[in-house]
Amino acid sequence: MANEDKKDFNAMLNDSKDMPKIQVITDEKSIQKYGGDRMYFAPPIEYDRVMRLVPYGQLLTVGIIREHFAKAGGADFTEPITAGIFVSIAAWASFQRKDDKTPYWRTLKANGELNAKYPGGIKAQKEILEKEGHTVIQKGRKNIKYYVKDYENALYPL
Repeated sequence: MANEDKKDFNAMLNDSKDMPKIQVITDEKSIQKYGGDRMYFAPPIEYDRVMRLVPYGQLLTVGIIREHFAKAGGADFTEPITAGIFVSIAAWASFQRKDDKTPYWRTLKANGELNAKYPGGIKAQKEILEKEGHTVIQKGRKNIKYYVKDYENALYPL
């Protein structure tokens, strides 16, 4: 996100707009990709609520959160773009608060990848995760990415 220092992420976090909602999609490629036509949208505060559940030493992925919301909302899948944005909003909102922190660093991208869009970027998330006992590994030569090794063994069940 750009201009993080000028945004009120806690206001964004608490702006549910018209969510939660289910939207029926008609694009055949998307229906095939996601396994159905009922797309769920969860409000940002719900991402924050779920991210707060993850205890020390355990992890979540955005995909697991999306599956949880789709199932709970009676949909086939949760919209992926807003999911990524709302996870970032929850992270930045927590960063802007003095107290009542959300352990956003425990929520990973697909395949255990660290999230460069979190406050402090990869470096900060890596440091915190390593302090919590996780091993972070680097993959790639040109397009370098960082992952939690064996993240599957530390997944928090929703």
